[in-house]
Amino acid sequence: MDTNTEIDYRAIAAEFKEIETTSDRDRLTKLSLDYYHFSPVLTEQLQDKRGELAVFPTTEAEVLQIAQVCVEHKIPLTVRGAGTGNYGQCIPLQGGIILDTSKMNQILSLKPGIACIQPGVRMAAFDKQARKIGWELRMAPSTYRTATIGGFIGGGSVGMGSINYGQISDRGNLRRVRLVTLEQQPRVLELQGDEVQKVLHAYGTTGIITELEIPLAPAYPWQEASVIFDDLMTAASFGQALSDSNGIVKKLVSIHEAPITRYFTALQDYIPEGKHCALLMVSEYDFGPFQDLVKEYGGEITYNNPGEATKGNSLLEFTWNHTTLHARKCDRNLTYLQTFYFTLERLEQLYRWGGDEIMIHLEFLRAGAKAVPAGLQLIRYTTESRLNEIIREHESQGAFIANPHVYTIEDGGNKQIDPQKVAFKQQVDPYGLLNPGKMRGFHN
Repeated sequence: MDTNTEIDYRAIAAEFKEIETTSDRDRLTKLSLDYYHFSPVLTEQLQDKRGELAVFPTTEAEVLQIAQVCVEHKIPLTVRGAGTGNYGQCIPLQGGIILDTSKMNQILSLKPGIACIQPGVRMAAFDKQARKIGWELRMAPSTYRTATIGGFIGGGSVGMGSINYGQISDRGNLRRVRLVTLEQQPRVLELQGDEVQKVLHAYGTTGIITELEIPLAPAYPWQEASVIFDDLMTAASFGQALSDSNGIVKKLVSIHEAPITRYFTALQDYIPEGKHCALLMVSEYDFGPFQDLVKEYGGEITYNNPGEATKGNSLLEFTWNHTTLHARKCDRNLTYLQTFYFTLERLEQLYRWGGDEIMIHLEFLRAGAKAVPAGLQLIRYTTESRLNEIIREHESQGAFIANPHVYTIEDGGNKQIDPQKVAFKQQVDPYGLLNPGKMRGFHN
């Protein structure tokens, strides 16, 4: 479907009356893109995709009005948070309207253990308020300072805090969601319990989220620390031991092979050349036992005052996919993979196999009853064919790849069509207007 030549978007903008809109080309370019350029494959496929009009609703009633106009004129609609994703989740493949949620940023209620919010609430801003009553978000990506909670629900999966709470899709990590449909007569639906899976990591293809109810975690005074090691597998074993230490409360366990650390320019005084490192967040109350564990594995704590080391940035901003961001600032030929190794034995096997072509970067997270090593390893990119060979080798050795070089839901992390999501989209978006092209199961 390509309706852009048939629609007068100036007239469409006039239909929105009091809702803010823009058709400025520079703003539309910014609002049409995310960090898809981390992938050379996606760069080639997505770099010229643009929306024709952006709208900035503030209320659910305004979202309903936008939905009605899109249905009447059969206009594609792509919902956007802060645009901090990496797989083209919010890039409009077929033009149309971009619905920017940044002005839907109200905390509707905040109580011990639970909060109700609009989707455009930024994560760091939310935590600033939640910590006043002793609580915080359960998990957040490395783009924590700018990312929105609705964007993370719709397009994210894991992050800081996943060592305790797993993936956002794990039961209980989202309690309730309100959304607007794109049926002939748009309406508001409310999903609770397991029903919320229909919108999790769906790239906004199954409804426009207008309200979220999320559980919170107890807030601790977090101590950030860097620990250096002479050997990568020793650093990885330390990461596993820390992740398995139930008596030490932690929020981040991130391991980096020596070549990667040279890209962390703000941390150069703390990570000597040739040393492998762990970047960590541990409760101040448990720092004594943590130091004992570091000693057991022969590590050295090089600092525990990140404010001095990073000039105001958190260590979080050197981990998860911020690692890729820092590396690509120095070498644009680098890309990455997302790999569940599951065991240190498999990690070591693939580490030896990868040689200089692959640089190991691990994030530990909870998968079921276990803490497992997951990789966002850096790849020296040559060709798409070679990248696919690397993926196949990892999969043949029992690792799971969530492919960041594809833009459909099914071909990335899910690896299969989800009949429940497809059936729900057929119900709430029968014309296929919501982020068309991102759910392969629907279009097939």
